[in-house]
Amino acid sequence: MHKSHTKLDVWFLAIYLTAHDKRGIAARKLEQDIEVSYPTAWLMLHKIRKAMGDRDAYYLLAGIVELDDAFFGGPTEGGKRGRGTDKTKALIGLSLDKQGRPQYIKASVIENLRASTLADTVKGLIQQGSVISSDLHRSYPCLEKEGYTVYSKEFNPNENPDHLKWLHTAISNLKTLIAGTYHGLDSKHLQAYFNEYCYRFNRRKFKGQLFNRLLNACIGTTTITYHQLVDGVPVLT
Repeated sequence: MHKSHTKLDVWFLAIYLTAHDKRGIAARKLEQDIEVSYPTAWLMLHKIRKAMGDRDAYYLLAGIVELDDAFFGGPTEGGKRGRGTDKTKALIGLSLDKQGRPQYIKASVIENLRASTLADTVKGLIQQGSVISSDLHRSYPCLEKEGYTVYSKEFNPNENPDHLKWLHTAISNLKTLIAGTYHGLDSKHLQAYFNEYCYRFNRRKFKGQLFNRLLNACIGTTTITYHQLVDGVPVLT
């Protein structure tokens, strides 16, 4: 990069590269592309991811929504598998159109799958009155009390190949992204990467508008500092 480029030029380029790399761009790659230090590239990407998350927070999933939990990261040695695992837990919802095709997605790190935790999290993801399609986990029926219609069925790809099909495809793609582009993550910043994946997925049909949309999202959000990211200081939105 030519030394005469301004700080604003660097930001425009970072936003452009982030908007147009559908796999997600790692900080090490951005460091090389825009010729800044690694900590600067890392912070810039987290600022952009925050803008993505803030923009998607304006919207809730609605209609028919596939909902399931998933687990990310590696368990500690000798740790449990399945829903008893010590991996990071996440709740992921995917809305479908009238033809049963995927529309929009949301993902949230969740502490546990207890009924109260599940209900609080779902209210931030899915519009009340929606129909939720889920597996047979015992906590999902509690959502009926929160204004949702719950359709539960055993997740078995062999016997019920269409049940939660699109959602599990999206979850698989998310895990591949994290393992490939970002080479695995700890739980501390996992939500930020969820925000990036969901933002991209939800705007996959706006190919000619990606830069402008992301630029507007960045302009319209509050900032976050390196100190807040590293030390876990609460972020005001």
